[in-house]
Amino acid sequence: MYQSPAERTVNCPLEPVADNKEGSHTKFEMFHLMPYRELPEDFDEKYRSVWVDIPSHLFKADRAHSMYNDTLDELEYGAAMGYDGICVNEHHQNAYGFMPSPNIMAAALARRTKDVALVVLGNSIALYNPPIRVAEEFAMLDCISGGRLVAGFPVGSSSDTNFGYGMNPATLRDRYYEAEDLIMKAWSNPDVFSFDGTYTQLRYVNIWPRPLQEPHPPIWIPGGGSIETWGWCVEKGYLYAYLSYSGFKRGKMVMDGFWNKAESLGSDMNPYQAGFLQLVAVGESEGEVQDRYGAHGEYFYNKMLHVYPGFSDAPGYRTLDTVKAGLLGQTTQFGQRPAALTFKDLREAGNIVAGTPDQVTEQLEQVIKDLRIGHMMVLNQFGSIPHDTAMHNIKLTTETVLPKLRHLWSDYEDKWWIKPMSAPQGPGPMYTPQLVAAK
Repeated sequence: MYQSPAERTVNCPLEPVADNKEGSHTKFEMFHLMPYRELPEDFDEKYRSVWVDIPSHLFKADRAHSMYNDTLDELEYGAAMGYDGICVNEHHQNAYGFMPSPNIMAAALARRTKDVALVVLGNSIALYNPPIRVAEEFAMLDCISGGRLVAGFPVGSSSDTNFGYGMNPATLRDRYYEAEDLIMKAWSNPDVFSFDGTYTQLRYVNIWPRPLQEPHPPIWIPGGGSIETWGWCVEKGYLYAYLSYSGFKRGKMVMDGFWNKAESLGSDMNPYQAGFLQLVAVGESEGEVQDRYGAHGEYFYNKMLHVYPGFSDAPGYRTLDTVKAGLLGQTTQFGQRPAALTFKDLREAGNIVAGTPDQVTEQLEQVIKDLRIGHMMVLNQFGSIPHDTAMHNIKLTTETVLPKLRHLWSDYEDKWWIKPMSAPQGPGPMYTPQLVAAK
């Protein structure tokens, strides 16, 4: 039963719904962008971009207070209702996803959830100076949560890294590879050591705390379609997560490229090494789907992906091979278009999987099989979807869709999943004045 925010504050469900999460099965993670839900109706006509130079007068801090808390409630509810993991992510200077520190969100979620992976997708490791800050904060999250962290290492979008944080696009990827090398050595090497890189030099590397999961948490690499990332993930043994809003029809082209590369490198083609992000809207009837989600899907694609093309790909950000292959970033293909996209357009193109429980189940099963993915990240809250509607969507998705899909890929071992403590310490009681007086 749906609870009001006030009721959930007092009676937050710490025990997940029984859902047979033992063993290998298709994993579902609830992804949340933390969007600004109240942009003006004429935003895409009046303003140049939702990213980088969006005017600050559109931001209302009191409304952001509610949005942040609604987001945390939605993620906690998704965890309690049976999602295997809950996902947060890092973006900067935008209204599309104003979660500049996913680690803060994950820390809040660590204390109010149980038996669910905390998937941080991720920290843009090339932006941290020195990158061992990521190693330390991720280790903190892993210890606090009892070994439930999935560590995401994105390169970061051009809008975030090159324009928002001023990182030179020509050196971004080299900085990224060096940062990954340092973080992994910091986690894996038990001794004090020195690091002499091109961009980071440290006489002493000796991180405290260290991750609870040994030798380190699972590593997921969120990608927007860069060709080089495919082979790098396979060779490193990392999970490749394709994050795109172009939908499963375009997603198949990218994932086919990943699997072709994996096969050429002698991979065992384990579907759990791949993940995919999909917008999902479930209703009891076709009429409900249109009424509840139509305007909010259009808000997401027409306003939240309204990005000035000059901010999408700084020269040098996307590699030559990727450009030649015609693979675009998360937002590039939506920045300029002749007409606004309708909810009908988005459903037909596969951008949004929407329909009754049976319709959505059938579509998602096809996506999982066609793209060969063992991890599906689901956006139940997208665009301007209000809190009550997001909670309704989470409830229907977890109760009527996901249980019918968990059996897929049971013949494979999921090597990219968390290894939590068997009996982690939970939060103590909330210290109200009455409890303090009683003690």
